[in-house]
Amino acid sequence: MSEKKFNNRRSFIQKAGSAALAGSTLGLAACTSAGEKNININFNNKYRWKMTTTWPPNFPVVGEGCKMMAEWVKEMSGGRMEITVYGGGELIPALEGFDAVSSGAVEMNHGAAYYWAGKLQCAPFFTAVPFGMNAQQMGSWIISGGGQQLWEEVYAPFDLLPIICGNTGVQMGGWFNKEVNTLDDIKGLKMRIPGLGGKVFAQAGGTPILVSGGEIYTNLERGVIDATEWIGPYHDYNMGFHQVAKYYYYPGWHEPGPVLELICNKSKFAELPKDLQEIVRTAAYRLNRWMMAEFDAKNGEYLQKIKNETDVQITAFPKNVLAGLKKATNEVISDLVEQDDQTRKIYEHYSSFRNQINPWMDISEKIFYNEMG
Repeated sequence: MSEKKFNNRRSFIQKAGSAALAGSTLGLAACTSAGEKNININFNNKYRWKMTTTWPPNFPVVGEGCKMMAEWVKEMSGGRMEITVYGGGELIPALEGFDAVSSGAVEMNHGAAYYWAGKLQCAPFFTAVPFGMNAQQMGSWIISGGGQQLWEEVYAPFDLLPIICGNTGVQMGGWFNKEVNTLDDIKGLKMRIPGLGGKVFAQAGGTPILVSGGEIYTNLERGVIDATEWIGPYHDYNMGFHQVAKYYYYPGWHEPGPVLELICNKSKFAELPKDLQEIVRTAAYRLNRWMMAEFDAKNGEYLQKIKNETDVQITAFPKNVLAGLKKATNEVISDLVEQDDQTRKIYEHYSSFRNQINPWMDISEKIFYNEMG
């Protein structure tokens, strides 16, 4: 080992040891400091917040997860903070959470950033990019790669604070009432598909339609739409899509790892005592992890149910279709970054992180699934 490498290694070990010692010292200081701060907290103050969602009332995983989070917050705060959860349409329409929280009419909303593309062109990049990063990579970008800071910057003018709060994992490609053999089969097709995926679908000749989850089955049954994407086997089975559509396509090119968000009114969040702020963040992060685990566990089970109990054809999109959609994705993103400086900034940061993490994924996750799985 060269002297330079030896010195670098010794420096690294010394820093690690110093950091551990400092961490323990700071930990003690933090306990003391926290104890002193807690003296000034009025534990008699009660906080009653409302959380609206974009999901149907009591919707499995995402809706029930929001209620679990509310219970965690109540337990961790010793009952000082209570959150009442409302499904889409119970207090406000499902897709009006952004405005409701921004105005302060409600304190928080659970949904997905791409629902607000009409207000912020760059918002969908904080949910999913077609043919982009998966759930693991999106979480890394937002939590540890600088994405959170950009997200907060984008939402700040609306008095909103975004917090990562769930992920469905890679989704299915959708339910169709006709076969998709070539890109021409997409032309004229009416599909419920939001976000950047919807823009790509339009670029490929389809007609994207945005409706809330509670309206999809009826629209598909009545022919208002010809196809829909939703989430994955668990939800799709329980939504009954196998009763009104013949073909179930994969992969979910449009949403390889869609992030779900908790948005809080920033001003009201700042008024919370520091411990309650951290309790909300901690509960959101816990829900973020639980949702992903729950989706994976349930989707494996319900994929088998669809295979065993229905006559639905589960099939992959042809390679020529995926190639055409990928080309359309590049065209859509190029147009977006040319139109808006904010979108360009977000996408350049997103792309830079993706280029940085992909070489590691290639020799870790990818090689495992391709060669060993």
